[in-house]
Amino acid sequence: MVFRRTNARIGRQIPVSPATSAMRHLAYGRIILNSSKPAESFVTRDRETGFIVLSGEATVNVGDSKTLLEKYDAIYIPRDSSVQVATTSHVDIAEFSADVENRYPLQVVRFAAISKDPGLKFGTGGPGSKRQLHMLLAKNIEAGRLVAGFTFSEAGNWTSWPPHEHAKMLEELYVYFDMPDPAFGIQLVYNNTQQPELVTVVRDGDAVLMPSGYHPNVSIPGHRICFLWAMAARREREDRQFGVVNVQPGFDAGGSGLEAGRKK
Repeated sequence: MVFRRTNARIGRQIPVSPATSAMRHLAYGRIILNSSKPAESFVTRDRETGFIVLSGEATVNVGDSKTLLEKYDAIYIPRDSSVQVATTSHVDIAEFSADVENRYPLQVVRFAAISKDPGLKFGTGGPGSKRQLHMLLAKNIEAGRLVAGFTFSEAGNWTSWPPHEHAKMLEELYVYFDMPDPAFGIQLVYNNTQQPELVTVVRDGDAVLMPSGYHPNVSIPGHRICFLWAMAARREREDRQFGVVNVQPGFDAGGSGLEAGRKK
């Protein structure tokens, strides 16, 4: 359920996939390029693919389309596409993918536009659980399974709070980023609080899988946690819904706080 330091190697790596984990559809990779390795190429085959740029900038060529992406920009790439990623300086890209039957259009998402939309960037939570959500590949794009974005917590706060789950509709994973030492958090995944499947320290570059169960986390005092979240719908299109969750009994005081991001 935990893949450590997924940002440790240059080039394109796919640490999480249905072949290496309990995920049925969702895969996660990292593309880190610099002067020693300025480009990578691959074919998406039967998988829709989403990029989120975590730092630097890159040119992404998909077929005849050429797009410059900068920090926190995103792109949705259809299945059966030839892709080249190149940088003239450095770039760190999170790559998510899922198998799909249908082909959806190439779509570019600019972070500047997301930041102006209160349905795609919004704050939620109360005392002790405040955070900012950024929805990059969500209700704003057409896709089959993928939903992705990132969350910044307030220092010392909980996120994914109140505890909730959505295993019948979506499988999910978190990837922690922009958390330089000594920052760390605690991640839980459980169906039963008496016997949690996972309680672990998480640091920059770690990925945690949530094939099922409640999955709250908390940052240490004085430091925020930052994490990418990516989900894959169980049923293509039909289950691709953000914010439709089951809150853990006993914590349902005001809902999940994700209402602003739900697909309308």
